[in-house]
Amino acid sequence: MNQANSSSSSSSPEPVGAGESLKRSVSMGSRTVSSRLIGALFLLGFLSYGVGNALVASVTGASGFLSTISAHQTTLVLGAFLMLLNSVAVVGIGVLFFPILENYGKRTALAYLAARIVEAVLLAVGVLCLLMIPFLAQHAGDAGQASAAWAKALGSLAVQANTIAYQIAEMSLGLGGIFLCSLLYRTRLVPRWLAGWGVIGYAILMAGFIAEIFGIHIGLLFSIPGGLFELALGIWLLIKGFQPEAYGQDSRDRKEGHP
Repeated sequence: MNQANSSSSSSSPEPVGAGESLKRSVSMGSRTVSSRLIGALFLLGFLSYGVGNALVASVTGASGFLSTISAHQTTLVLGAFLMLLNSVAVVGIGVLFFPILENYGKRTALAYLAARIVEAVLLAVGVLCLLMIPFLAQHAGDAGQASAAWAKALGSLAVQANTIAYQIAEMSLGLGGIFLCSLLYRTRLVPRWLAGWGVIGYAILMAGFIAEIFGIHIGLLFSIPGGLFELALGIWLLIKGFQPEAYGQDSRDRKEGHP
């Protein structure tokens, strides 16, 4: 009987150890899933908006595009849908980043989330302006030649509205990105060279689109460093992920050899 009690007593710590191991596994799995989701959303947004914008530009960039919109309506709508998909990815990035950044600075976390939401809304408004073009073209055709002039003007206005919305959205992205990368640099959640690249890239991007607002057309050129950073960050998060501190991992885990 004593031997049985002794055996039972000696085995009692095992479930505790198993529970700790399970917690660590869940924590590691959470870090991996979140980092990969954020990385995937960066790449998805970059790809979807790039392809969507190229499709839209192939239609609206032609001279007198309003008169031929019926033949290219599918291309325009598909491009607009891909651009809207980017807005979903942008919000997703802000939401997934929030609990990570909140551990180190709630104001920074809120600022980045707000900047991403503003960016997503402005981009979506611009796309909705583009989706008005087929209706303008149809109405102009039904109304006859007398309506062609104002329909063409409204079509051009819709394209310009999308351009302005994009420029302001990128300014919001640049500002929010500076907050994000400054925090990443201080906390070493990603390598400092990568976070530093982001601070510089986003600052250049924001300056470029501010210049665009004032008629100095350097936005595309100045967006290259920031765009390449987002690609690099997306790939890094897919492969490496964040450091354990991003999810409040106890320092004792690192001493014990747990990642």
